[in-house]
Amino acid sequence: MEPIKVSLESLNLTTLLPMLIAVAGGLTILIIDLIKENLHKSLYVMLSILFLLLDLGALIGLDINTRGFFDVMLIDGIAVISQIIIIVASMLFIPLALTSKRFHEFSLPEFFALFLFMVAGFQFMVASDNLILIFVGLETASLSLYPLIAFHNRDKSFEAAIKYFTMGAVAAGFFAFGSALLYGLTGSVEIYKIAEVLTERGFEPIIVVLTAVAFMIAALGFKLSMVPFHTWTPDVYEGASSALAGYMSVVPKLAGFVVAMRMFEFLIHSGIVWVRDILYLAVVITMTFANIVALVQHDVKRMLAYSSISHAGFVMAAIMIGTTQSNSGLFLYWILFLFTNLGAFTMLWISRHKSNLWHDRFDHPYEKFSGLVQIMPIAATSMAVFMLSLAGIPPFSLFWGKLYIMGAAVNSGYIMLALIMAINSAISVYYYLKLIVYMFMKDPISDKQTIYFKNSSLSLRTIVGISVVFTIFSSFFISPLLSYITEIVRLSGF
Repeated sequence: MEPIKVSLESLNLTTLLPMLIAVAGGLTILIIDLIKENLHKSLYVMLSILFLLLDLGALIGLDINTRGFFDVMLIDGIAVISQIIIIVASMLFIPLALTSKRFHEFSLPEFFALFLFMVAGFQFMVASDNLILIFVGLETASLSLYPLIAFHNRDKSFEAAIKYFTMGAVAAGFFAFGSALLYGLTGSVEIYKIAEVLTERGFEPIIVVLTAVAFMIAALGFKLSMVPFHTWTPDVYEGASSALAGYMSVVPKLAGFVVAMRMFEFLIHSGIVWVRDILYLAVVITMTFANIVALVQHDVKRMLAYSSISHAGFVMAAIMIGTTQSNSGLFLYWILFLFTNLGAFTMLWISRHKSNLWHDRFDHPYEKFSGLVQIMPIAATSMAVFMLSLAGIPPFSLFWGKLYIMGAAVNSGYIMLALIMAINSAISVYYYLKLIVYMFMKDPISDKQTIYFKNSSLSLRTIVGISVVFTIFSSFFISPLLSYITEIVRLSGF
């Protein structure tokens, strides 16, 4: 039998280069630790940022709309822009390790190595339309993320990691089963081939297609914390460090959105009414339920967890609408959300302390922030800016994102959906303003004023500063950003 010859040119290995750089970074950190132990965490922070910068450079140098590595890698515009967001978010997160107080997990080089492996996993997820590679990326990222949560080394962190692991394992099972059904139906694991074969057959047998799609919606619903698959989210965010919770609210969900976009949009455009109806229902329930539950939370971190579920529902509406405008709105919204939400969670990270705990049950009750404006006026103002932006108050960043997605809904004839979005935004104003009222309208209830300063190192203040500037002045660069995103999305054929 003649051996199969594969030329290196046809493999196009440069498509793998960004992920390989992230993996090499993780391995480098582990090797350095083998050679010399107990080095200061600032070295690992610098190395992580350096490898992420190299990763970004390799990514920007790629040709758009190319395939590589036996055609399983797909570098289209969506793959590039989502990887850029993932890397930028990761570079904003890593300096949060440089807190003033010593937190156990950041002294471990494994933390930074696993973090870089996780970034590579998310990059694989968004840079492929091959269900096997998406699954490998999903599991690489998830298996790295579970120990990162547990490293925080509190009872709640172990509980959070186990909950996330259990839910993640169930979601992985759903994904594998959905993929197996699609493969059985079409003889392919490439999403574009699956789309071609199903369209030719008129989506028959419809019951098997429906089952496969239901499994896929369930699997991605876990990752995107869509109701009713959201139950892990508040507990896991509460158990993880505030910085990691902020990161988890942005990056894993973006990877999930990209996979959902590739997976469901061909079904939506084929005129299959029930897929659109299921997603419509999921979007409305997720937004509304999360907002109502956020109203009764006593802890700011749990409130932000439910808030991020609601935002995920809001953005999922863009995938359900399925036009170029709505898909551009998805990336615009998530870029704006990245800075605002990471900034808000960083403020919680600054006020986190190991020994001065305010409450038996919660780390960040609303009372903790009472009269913050009298103790740390800049911190109170920064937090207020993030809350107003999350609420969608003009001229702060997320107002433009909400406006654009609601505009896309109206232009596609989803007037009722746009109305539900507007009502949900109005409901969310209450719980965001509640925190502002505590910070600005109430007196401090404790003489332990120094608690607010415990973690406030220069690197943390810098990240908050960048987030505040981006949130306040986003209106100046919305237009060029949007035109770039729209062009990229159009190039990808979405």
